[in-house]
Parts: sequence; C-alpha cells; structure tokens
Amino acid sequence: MVPGWPGRDNRLLDTPRRRAISAKVFVGNLNFSTTQDELVELLSGAGQIVDIHLPTDRMSGRPRGFAFVEYSSEAEAAASIEKYNGHELGGRALRINEAEERPQRTGPRSFRNDSNGGGGGGYGGPGGKGKGNKSKGSRRGLRGRKRSL
Repeated sequence: MVPGWPGRDNRLLDTPRRRAISAKVFVGNLNFSTTQDELVELLSGAGQIVDIHLPTDRMSGRPRGFAFVEYSSEAEAAASIEKYNGHELGGRALRINEAEERPQRTGPRSFRNDSNGGGGGGYGGPGGKGKGNKSKGSRRGLRGRKRSL
C-alpha cells in the first residue's frame, strides 16, 4: 500500500501510462439537486478550478450524480482529494478520487446489441418482438406468400 493513500495499490502506479495523480478528480455520490455553482464554491477551497463537468442523463436531462473537476495543478487536485473526500454536501458524503483515463474505443460504435435483439421498438427489425430480422412488409405481400405455399 502507498503511504498516505488508503486503499491504493503499488501495482497501479508501476504501469507506464499511469502518473502518480492527475489534475482532474472524480466527484461521486452527489445529490441530484447539486448545482455546478455549489460544487465550485465548495471545491475551490483546494485550488483554482479550470473546468467542471456535471454529466446529465440523455433521456431525462437530470444530473447523473457525479462530476469531473479539473484543477490548475496536480498538487491542488491532491489537496482536494485529501480535504473533501467524505465531506457532506446536500446530505450525502462525497467520494472524491483521481479521475481515470477513459479507455479508447476500438472500431465503430454500434447502437445495436446483437445478443438480445437490441433495444428499440417495432415489429421486425432490430429490437423487435423476437421475430428475428424479418421485415414486416405489406399485408398484401404477406397474403400472397401464404397463398403460394
């Protein structure tokens, strides 16, 4: 274990791509009503905030309960983690730790999940009602195919 960092493992620090700490921190366990201004007001006590991002749900537009805060230096980010991890905001204890790099995507992004038929509506195509990948077609064509059998 690394002294001063409870729960950290030395093996994580030995990888060549990983630095000791970055200037960006992850703030988790946020109350859904927490605003960006409230976060800036609280976390600016550790240093100068360069950027803050509060992701929202695509469908509902509501906050997702976490944020990314970027400080002007790695020392300020470390001070933020030490000072505010476990601090209560909006009735919830914040979890603040180093933000991890997002893994790079490989290949094109697919919106279709072939394992369970995808998620969408409709009769035949992706996300259908278990009818495979048949297209619905017209009723006249369907009746004609039945007669020819």
